[in-house]
Amino acid sequence: MDLGLVDKHVLVTGGTRGIGLACARLYLAEGARVTVCGRTAASCEAAATQLVAGERLVAVPADVGDPAAVQRLADEAERRHGPLDILVNCAGAAARRPFAELDAAAWHAAMEAKFHAYMNVVDVVVKRMAARRQGAIVNVVGMGGKFPTPIHLAGGAANAALMLATAGLAAAYAPSGIRVNAVNPTLTATDRMNEGLAAQARQDGISVEEALRRSASKMPLGRIATPEEVADVVVFLSSARASYVSGAILNVDGASSPSVV
Repeated sequence: MDLGLVDKHVLVTGGTRGIGLACARLYLAEGARVTVCGRTAASCEAAATQLVAGERLVAVPADVGDPAAVQRLADEAERRHGPLDILVNCAGAAARRPFAELDAAAWHAAMEAKFHAYMNVVDVVVKRMAARRQGAIVNVVGMGGKFPTPIHLAGGAANAALMLATAGLAAAYAPSGIRVNAVNPTLTATDRMNEGLAAQARQDGISVEEALRRSASKMPLGRIATPEEVADVVVFLSSARASYVSGAILNVDGASSPSVV
């Protein structure tokens, strides 16, 4: 299937590891020009080494929690590769912790780390896309915003806010030719998964290995997801093959949280 991504310019925040890195790799395989963003120069260099894409890849360090840094990121990306066609937001994650460890600072930090980090980038990019009357945005969010868990309440609240913003922005910018969607991955084999397992282990008084075994055993498909499986969905949603899909909040959870909404 031709996804129509050849020569499209894609910005992937959080593109130096995990799901973001898998997305960047797949976009490159589809012939796109890709700008990946990581927090440090070292992480960007490591990603560029792994992806080996020559001039079609640019890696730019930036703290997406800083609106001024996001402006510089967008400027540099467009200077190197031209106007942005697609944004994949994958940078920023709220720390998972047992609910008894939450305090006011933790709730605030979760919103800063996830909601504001994503919206800082969306705010800059969507306006540039609207001026050109074309573009697609996919926010990689998470199931915690729909199904609360005791170790992810603060992060889940940030995810819920992102889902509402995604649906609202899709309606607001549709007349400008912009599509905005979100993907909610389930437990996926990334560094962030390991952080969550550590929090689960602390709450339940078990080892991290046992937490992983229990989590995997609960999945209807009998295993956790891979970053590549999530990336497949993200890339499709941003492509011309999904041209009438906007405002969708798509669970990629292997039927682990059955729901009709």
